[in-house]
Amino acid sequence: MRPPPLYLFKCVVGICFSLNDAQIHRELDMLINLTDVFTSAGKERRESLPYKPDSFSYMGNTYRIQEKSPITFSFSNTGNGRALIRGSVDLTLEIPCDRCLQMVDVPLAAAFEQEVFSPDANQQSEDQDEQSFMQGYELDVEAFVNNEILIHMPVKVLCKPDCRGICKKCGHNLNQGECGCDTFVPDPRMAAIKDIFNADKEV
Repeated sequence: MRPPPLYLFKCVVGICFSLNDAQIHRELDMLINLTDVFTSAGKERRESLPYKPDSFSYMGNTYRIQEKSPITFSFSNTGNGRALIRGSVDLTLEIPCDRCLQMVDVPLAAAFEQEVFSPDANQQSEDQDEQSFMQGYELDVEAFVNNEILIHMPVKVLCKPDCRGICKKCGHNLNQGECGCDTFVPDPRMAAIKDIFNADKEV
């Protein structure tokens, strides 16, 4: 007989929900145990793992990942209970142009280098307190890499340096030609003079 499906419970911010077999395996795939690196002087290890998400969320928006490379890691012991993580991942994200909203393929190369600490390390620093991507002796790969991608996200995305944007009236993409809308903007100083003139006429 086929064994019954395995279920575990995961709790996030006090809310618990069950994980089935597939979800458990995915959770385990995302974790790298660093016990040997933390505890062995001079220990070095290399890993290459796929980055599984097909999209990335940033500032309330979700962007599709068009291309992605494997994540390369190197782990080096830097002292008792300490390890240095180096590596990189390359992505191509589909992000709208900040001016005309046309979708742009934006390459993003995230290279990283960060020291992490085991739970029993004699290290009471802010860095240790902020290691939300560490679960005991295990590195949560997706959480760690997502944090690095956030750091490397572009401040501004343009489809081209001289992008003309969109018409403020009809929303037409001005890179595709004029829309015919009246774009005249009156000088606000003239409006004040006009009000004075109209007031004199009424008198």
